[in-house]
Amino acid sequence: MASYVFCCCRDGAFGQGHVQMKDLPSVKLDTGFMGNDVVIVKNGRRICGNGAGLANAPIAQNKAYFEIKIQCTGTWGVGLATRRCNLNKAPLGTDGESWVLRQDGCIFHNSEEKSKLPDVPQEGDILGLSYDHIELNFFLNGSPMGTPLTGIKGTVYPVFYVDSGAVLDVQFEKFYHAPPPGFDPIMIEQSLL
Repeated sequence: MASYVFCCCRDGAFGQGHVQMKDLPSVKLDTGFMGNDVVIVKNGRRICGNGAGLANAPIAQNKAYFEIKIQCTGTWGVGLATRRCNLNKAPLGTDGESWVLRQDGCIFHNSEEKSKLPDVPQEGDILGLSYDHIELNFFLNGSPMGTPLTGIKGTVYPVFYVDSGAVLDVQFEKFYHAPPPGFDPIMIEQSLL
């Protein structure tokens, strides 16, 4: 999904009083909500170093989708978390504030293994995540893994963590694989008051 430019018109289309508004901000990794030893590069699209980072927008819409590409293996995880999650600690999924898929294919929340993917993601793989406020579902290279995670509560953000040389590229638009039907890129809420 591209950024759009909105305009407001008074006195007719593009006539007197035409006011052009700014581009909408894009979803990316948030340098204000990341661990102390995390490095975010590529315009907020790559995470490396040690620790975790949140996206700059919560999932507020009904159905959202995002992806990661595993650039380098190591210790890594992807999922959802609240802003109360400890971003300096890896792995995530050890508290009540994060729900994550780890590099070994296990899905964790509150230090409990909730499920396991049938296939373990490898370097170069694309992981898709869809969330509809009921289930968090995982897709490996476009194929559904059939391991939904439920019971996610609160305002949640996409979360990514890395350690031991792992590098993840995040995709919030222009996906490698088509999202499931009805799912869209994460949208930033805008108030036009």
